[in-house]
Amino acid sequence: MNISIMIEGQNGLNWRNWKKIVQTVEDCGFYGLYRSDHFTNASLPDKDSLELWVSLTYLAITTNKIIFGPLVSPISFRNPVFTARMANAVDELSEGRLKLGLGAGWQEREHLNFGFELLSLEKRFLRFEEGLKVISGLFNSNETFSFTGEFFNLSDAVLLPKPYRLNGPEILIGGNGEKYTFPKVISFAKEWNAIFLTPEKWLSLNEILDQRIQEQGRHPNEVRRSLMTNLTYGKSESDLIKKLNGRNPTELKHKGIITGSTSQVIDQLHQYNELGLNEIMLQWIDLEDMDGLNHFAENVLPKFQ
Repeated sequence: MNISIMIEGQNGLNWRNWKKIVQTVEDCGFYGLYRSDHFTNASLPDKDSLELWVSLTYLAITTNKIIFGPLVSPISFRNPVFTARMANAVDELSEGRLKLGLGAGWQEREHLNFGFELLSLEKRFLRFEEGLKVISGLFNSNETFSFTGEFFNLSDAVLLPKPYRLNGPEILIGGNGEKYTFPKVISFAKEWNAIFLTPEKWLSLNEILDQRIQEQGRHPNEVRRSLMTNLTYGKSESDLIKKLNGRNPTELKHKGIITGSTSQVIDQLHQYNELGLNEIMLQWIDLEDMDGLNHFAENVLPKFQ
C-alpha cells in the first residue's frame, strides 16, 4: 500500500508553507502529495488558500518522484475545458505524474461568496457527468471533439498539444455514494477514492463497487482503490494528547480516522494494507508541522516500503 499525504488547501496554504510541504514530502519518500481545491473554508474564519493549479505547476517543476493532484477539483466552479487544458499541461510538465481528481462540488459557502451556482444534488451530478464527458472527450479524441449538453457545449474543439500520456492524465473520482458516485467511477475513472471509512465499511463498499463494475462488463482490477482519511499523529503520548485537543481517540477511529503515536498508527495502517488498498492519502491538517511529518516518515513509512 502506497502512503501519501493530503492537505486542505483552504486551511492556510500559502507559498511559504507549500514550498516546505512539497520539499518534505518529496525528500521523505512519500508516494504522493494531494491537496483540496477550495476558495475558502466552509465556515469562518477565512484563511489563506493558494490557487490549486498554480501550486501544482510549481510542484511539477520542483519535484521528480511524487505523484500528485487535486482531491478533488470541482466541476461546479471550474469549467471542464480549462481543467482539461491545465491538467494536460501540468501532466506533461511533470512527465506524467498528475492524477486528476474530479468532483461535483459541495461547499455552499464558497459558491455563494464567489458567485457560482451549486445546484441541487441531482442537477449537480448531471453537470458533473457532462464535465467528465467533456474532459474525457478532449483527452481521448484524435481529431476534434463536439459535445452538446445542458451545461456545456463544444463544437469541433481540439486539445493541443496532444496529451503527454495516451488518453491523458488518469481520472480519479472521490466519494462514498453508491447512487451518484459509483456510476461515474465505473464510466470515467481509473481510480476510486473513498473518504473517511473504517476498514470494515471500506471493504463493504469495495465489494459493492466490484459487483457494479462486473455488471458493466469491466474487470474490477481496471479501477484502482484508494482512501483519503485524517491522520492525527503524535511523536509521543504527550504530543498526541496535545493534538487530540480533548477529542476521544476511540470515537475518531470509529469514524475512520487514524489516530495514535507510532506503534498505534502502524497497527491501524496494517489493517488497511491487508484490505488490498493501492494507496492511502493521509490528511495532514497542521501545515506548519514539518517536524511531525518528518517523524512520521522516519518511524512509520519504512514499515510499508
